[in-house]
Amino acid sequence: MIEFYPQIKLVHIAAIACSGALFFLRGSSALAGMRWPMAAPVRYLSYTIDTVLLTAAMMLLTILPGALFANGWLLVKVALVVAYVVLGILAMRSRRSGMRIAMFVLALLTYAQIYAIARAHHPLGALYLWT
Repeated sequence: MIEFYPQIKLVHIAAIACSGALFFLRGSSALAGMRWPMAAPVRYLSYTIDTVLLTAAMMLLTILPGALFANGWLLVKVALVVAYVVLGILAMRSRRSGMRIAMFVLALLTYAQIYAIARAHHPLGALYLWT
């Protein structure tokens, strides 16, 4: 399965970009008072993209089974992905606009840190890139 590593990684990266872009569009549109971000087809598109993303990530971990525990940056990235999902859910479902804005901004910052960790291959992510 190692021969498919480049293709799986490409699908994973494309799904990351699609997931982040759709979350940004949905979140900013919801903050603007639009209703389409909560429509079922948009939510199902989000679920589909995230399923592809998670499947590709699990395939990459299967190809390199020791990677999760051998690389501290990957473990931090996985923990931040969980935080990103929770913040995203809170941002999309919160009734109070102040809470919605705060969770949306925190989710976007978490997404940026996940990206920086993946690029730097270091647990500090953006902080490591600045030093």
